[in-house]
Amino acid sequence: MAAGMGGLAGYLWLLSFLGGHLAAAEDVLSQVAFVQRSLDSDKGPSEFMFDFDGDEIFHVDLEQKETVWRLPQFQEFTSFQAEGAQGNIAVLRSNLDILMKRSNYTPAQNVAPKVTVYPEKPVALGEPNMLICLADEFSPPVIHLSWWKNGQEVADHVEETDFYPNTDNSFRKFSYLPFVPDAEDIYYCRVEHWGLAQPLTKEWNTNMPEPLPETGANVVCGLGLAVGIMGIIAGTVLIIKSRQRNEANFRRRPM
Repeated sequence: MAAGMGGLAGYLWLLSFLGGHLAAAEDVLSQVAFVQRSLDSDKGPSEFMFDFDGDEIFHVDLEQKETVWRLPQFQEFTSFQAEGAQGNIAVLRSNLDILMKRSNYTPAQNVAPKVTVYPEKPVALGEPNMLICLADEFSPPVIHLSWWKNGQEVADHVEETDFYPNTDNSFRKFSYLPFVPDAEDIYYCRVEHWGLAQPLTKEWNTNMPEPLPETGANVVCGLGLAVGIMGIIAGTVLIIKSRQRNEANFRRRPM
């Protein structure tokens, strides 16, 4: 991916959709989808997912045509047909082509990410932990995150989330690195994005201060829904099923 982060490939056209449904007084279940493309190809990246108050419930692997649940327990309550997501993506691609022509092919603006690195829990030397790299408020959703330890790139056991949408149509993404804290080790999260003139690196070591309270909230978001939210899932199941029925009924209506 790093080789594709520069040059004219950095000009993308992006169309996203965010559909919200109030599940309770302060809770929102959202259906999120986006497509993007360059002038060279009409088959650029895309994504389809459902989230609850900013936490992913599931996304659809559009290539494998399967639903991927953020926590395995969720599929015990409901299901989602991946084919429905592909239909939504096809509509978005068609709409994007129309908007590109109407805008005289004005590309999406490159907005650089804000990057934060912090541990999952309070650090104790020799005790296993998790480093989290959060890239936030960037657009378009094309980014490369990598981990470095004492000057050497670390690739083993690294995991990433999908692109999570923000209400301002920007995106955020998390990368996780399991580690055992040592006073001598220095870690970096390296971020490449078209909004950056050069790669951005954020350092972390055991002398860094503990994360701020608002950063702690982002940790919960990035690590997925807690077990306590399982009681809410029963309600969201009904909403998802209702939305699927409504979409199916709409498709069957005579023109």
